[in-house]
Amino acid sequence: MPQPLTPATIAIVKATTPAIAEHGTAITSAMYARLFQDEHIKALFNHANQGESGMQVHALAAAILGYARNIDNLGALAPVVERIAYKHVGYHILPEHYPYVANALLAAIKDVLGDAATDEVLAAWGEAYWFLADVLKAREVVLRDEIQAAQGGWNGWRRFVVADKIRESSTITSFILRPEDGGPVLRHKPGQYLTFRLKPASAPDLKRNYSISCGPNGEYYRISVKREADGQGGSRFLHDHVHVGDVLETTPPAGDFFLPEDQQRPIILLSGGVGLTPMVSMVDAVARDHSGLEAHYIHGTISSETHALDDHVRALTTTCPSLRVATFYSDPLPSDVIGENHDGQGFVPIEWLQANTPLLDADIFLCGPKPFLRAFVSGLALAGVPAARIHYEFFGPADELLAA
Repeated sequence: MPQPLTPATIAIVKATTPAIAEHGTAITSAMYARLFQDEHIKALFNHANQGESGMQVHALAAAILGYARNIDNLGALAPVVERIAYKHVGYHILPEHYPYVANALLAAIKDVLGDAATDEVLAAWGEAYWFLADVLKAREVVLRDEIQAAQGGWNGWRRFVVADKIRESSTITSFILRPEDGGPVLRHKPGQYLTFRLKPASAPDLKRNYSISCGPNGEYYRISVKREADGQGGSRFLHDHVHVGDVLETTPPAGDFFLPEDQQRPIILLSGGVGLTPMVSMVDAVARDHSGLEAHYIHGTISSETHALDDHVRALTTTCPSLRVATFYSDPLPSDVIGENHDGQGFVPIEWLQANTPLLDADIFLCGPKPFLRAFVSGLALAGVPAARIHYEFFGPADELLAA
């Protein structure tokens, strides 16, 4: 572990908290502008989340503010450290990359705060940065060692062949990925994601995360990707230009959102839209390895036209009596009939969960778009579900929306 922060550093960081609260996004915007002047550092990032109004700018500003506010209570930051460490493993961020961020961050603080960023302030933030960096680097070493030591584990980028490409709905397509080297693959934790380095012709590489949508099996991975018409090119590239026989590069499964192997309490899985992907992985794992675990999977989507993997999920209920499945369509087709292919119209009501699931006795796993998460994170808390039992995955940086 790194040396503890000095009392003087803690006092200075806390004293600058109001300035960080006021100018946080300006600082992170300036930091990224400096950082991305170096092409090899720029290539490490998912640029769909970058830019002046990008989610990552706001997410990092919220994270820095949270660090400043909890500088004397670092135990409160443990979940954030875990999530960042997994992200760094996914993006193959290495110890030699940390100095670039330190230089860019301190220069950005000086740029934005001006004369208020005295030598003492910059020294304190430098010490605070390297303390957190050392904590992250130590955790990342442990994660990488555990991954590489496991059967089928690897470090860095590995090549996978697209063994099959399956249209699951009007918007979602699945890709079955088998290792080009013919070896086994790491059994992921149900709910984790893969980080891909996509290589469009005549364009910069793209870094993208996609949740694994099958249970752990040691042989292959499946990702199920929604084609985003207004996305930054990753989903369109996969849908339009990747075919059976092509090769994709990915780092090992990562992420702190997963179903624990020793899960005892009932589970409620709630997903919206393409947020079903990590949930299907969990459902597969329940049916295969936890058949006695009470599990409720509730999914919301527009209609049967957009509903992916429904037949697969419902087939699992025939072999796993403890698994119950319900679906809500917000805009059903005329051919969609309640009781036949869905169970309710509109969005999933908290009241329905209270009446039909062990809401106050279960662990709840959420994945979906921002409005979905915004509604359920607050709605479940108001319904009396303890915050420690509400777990969520967010496709993109977990920004100030969820920090609140």
